[in-house]
Amino acid sequence: MTNSMKAVTIPEFGPAEVLRLGSVAIPEPGPGEVSIDVAYAGANFAEVLYRQGVVDVPLPFVPGIEVSGRIRALGEGVTGLSVGEPVAALTIVASGGYAAVVTTSAGLVAPLRDLEPEVAAAVPSNSTTAFLVLERVAGLKRGERVLVHAAAGGVGSQLGQVARLLGAGRVVGTVGSEAKIAAAKAFGYDEVVLRDEVEGTGEFDVVVDMVGGPARRASLDRLAPMGRLVVMGNASGAEDVGIPANELWFTNKTVSGFNLAAFSAVAPETVRRALRRAVTAVADGTLRVDVESLPLEDAVTAHRRIESGSTTGKLVLRVR
Repeated sequence: MTNSMKAVTIPEFGPAEVLRLGSVAIPEPGPGEVSIDVAYAGANFAEVLYRQGVVDVPLPFVPGIEVSGRIRALGEGVTGLSVGEPVAALTIVASGGYAAVVTTSAGLVAPLRDLEPEVAAAVPSNSTTAFLVLERVAGLKRGERVLVHAAAGGVGSQLGQVARLLGAGRVVGTVGSEAKIAAAKAFGYDEVVLRDEVEGTGEFDVVVDMVGGPARRASLDRLAPMGRLVVMGNASGAEDVGIPANELWFTNKTVSGFNLAAFSAVAPETVRRALRRAVTAVADGTLRVDVESLPLEDAVTAHRRIESGSTTGKLVLRVR
């Protein structure tokens, strides 16, 4: 029996072309972990950052922060899951999802009932993040006004819908091009505008920014008194934007950050609840996820498209 499997690795930092399809050793689950035979792996901007060297990871590195598949083996002490069971899982703490087999904490796994694996692979990162950001970080209250940047993207498409589910009074999204406006409007937004036109949208109680650069400064300006800005990315690649603490003091505004990988490492039980809630919402049709799949061999193409900003919804990689 072979002890190797196919996987896409990052052998060196650089452009999408550095990604390599090859063979690596099959991982075994440790205590409290499970291994999963991967059906699909989500393709995310986070994996682009790993590949670019923005996040310091040991090379060669197998990226992949979320998957769907079936439980292959249970580590010591794992209960409540069974071998062969279909699941969706966050593999975000150690990555490894761009492979035939991946291991992750049993606490970051959600059993699947009535959800196809292609769709399930698109849920763990973005849909889970939407619930955590709006409820736990922003503390969204019914009737409040929400602004989301990159509204047509993977996480943006979920934030608009979750804001609506949680009772937001007005939900506005921004996009980077006219071509994305119609796509974003289908994801729960009352209004979608170009990012450089955000000044005319009024005030908001919650703003979620994963773009950075000028959008971050504009986000702070759009906050109403007692408003909350949640920073969760820098897709623009722009220089960091300084936010003077005295300005927050004088204007009664709050800035928070959210990083799903770091939070999953320290609060897996909280993440598990949000993950399972997200899976249920997508399965029962409460949340809509638009998915396009590519074979694992086309990981380079997936990364190019994500970096170009041309994608809407979610790309997943077909592993099996």
